[in-house]
Order: sequence, then structure tokens, then C-alpha cells
Amino acid sequence: MNIVESLDAPSSYRDSRSRASQQAYQAALSSTSTLYLGNLSFYTTEEQIYELFNRVSLPSSGGGIRRIIMGLDRVQKTPCGFAFVEFYTHQEALLSLRHISSTKLDERLIRCDLDPGYTEGRQYGRGRSGGQVRDEHRIEYDAGRGGWGAGRLREEEERLKREAEEAKRKEEQESLYRNAEMEGQGAGQQGATVPGGADAEYFELEGEQRGTAGGDAADVRDSGIGPGKRDRRDSDEDDFDDDDGPKRRRERSFD
Repeated sequence: MNIVESLDAPSSYRDSRSRASQQAYQAALSSTSTLYLGNLSFYTTEEQIYELFNRVSLPSSGGGIRRIIMGLDRVQKTPCGFAFVEFYTHQEALLSLRHISSTKLDERLIRCDLDPGYTEGRQYGRGRSGGQVRDEHRIEYDAGRGGWGAGRLREEEERLKREAEEAKRKEEQESLYRNAEMEGQGAGQQGATVPGGADAEYFELEGEQRGTAGGDAADVRDSGIGPGKRDRRDSDEDDFDDDDGPKRRRERSFD
């Protein structure tokens, strides 16, 4: 009875697009010399991977690293966090599971799994955004894997877009208010404009007439004579303006 799980035992990893039966798939794993590497940093290079896995290669037994296939973003064609390592022998693949899986590379714990064999097209990410599916659902920030996950990044972009649209709408409203206020001020200034030409002459003449009338009325007020009253001095002068004035007053009084 095995109390400790063997480090070189294959994991539950399985290519989701493989059409092979479970039995055929397990048979391929029992003799494969290909490894799938996961949880890599986007910045890990092919040279770093070669240097690490070359430590378990067996050149003296005819082994060694055959090739390394870097996983790429389907859209940008840049590394997106996985790779395939092909050895010449199955034993080297098992040694990698035992000695390298769950060790650090670029400050990340990498994962190694036996793979039934690389086929063309598998080097590209299968996520909707072009990368790996796991990064589509990742909500935490991971600097080694491009920052925010694709789903969170889309949410952030939508939020920024909504904020930009809201700011634009407010700016348009404020612009309308400013224009309306300026038009109102312009109309008020236009109504208070000093007239010119014939209008200016008309207003000038009217002002002179009003000024003269105002002066006469002031004179009347200063003299104490109201409307409908005669100055007594003027009346006395009228009565004595000739020699027979008093006689005429007597004659008129006896009529």
C-alpha cells in the first residue's frame, strides 16, 4: 500500500479537445515524452525553460530536449503562460514530474503534466480574448500574467467607458447652459444700446422739449401760481393800464 503519492504520477490534466477515448488517452500517457507546463509567467522565455529542464535530461542515454513550444495568445501572438516540452525519452518526462513540477521559475510555482503529444494548433490560447481560459475568469490582479484577468479587464473598460460618456453628457449640458446665458446677456446689452442716426436726432429733440417743459413747470412752482389762477399784480396792472380805468370799473359795477 502506497502511503505517499508518487511524484511522477500523472495528474488529472486532460486536453479538453482530445477526441481519444479514456483508454487510448491513458495508453498515450504511459509512453509519452511530452510535458505540458502551466502557470508560467508571461515573461518567462524559452531559454529559461530549456535551462531548467535540461537538468533532468539524459544525453548519455540518448535523451535530451527535443524542442520547446511556447504557448501564444491567439490574437497578439505573445506568450500567455503555458508551454510544451518534448524530450526524447519517456523517462525524462517522468524525471521532470518528480524533480521540477511545483518548483519556482520566475518566482512562480510551475505545474508539469504528462501530455499525450503536441499537435499543431495547440500552441494558441483558447480563451475568448485570445489567451488561456483561466485568465478569462480570473478576477485578481496578477502582474506576471498581464495584470487583471480578461473578464475583470472588460468590466473595467466598460466602467471607464460609462464614466467617459457621463462626463461628456454633463459637459454638453453645461455648454448648453453657458450658451443660453450668453445669449440672454447679449439680448440685454442690445436693448440698452445708445441709438444712432435718425433715431439719435429724434431722442435728442424729444429730450430738449422735455427739458424746456420741465423748466417752465419749475418756474410756475417757484412763483406759487397754480393752474387756473392769475397773478394779482398782473390784474392790477390791467385795471390801471389807462386813465379811465377806475371809471370803467364803476360803470361795470352798476350795470
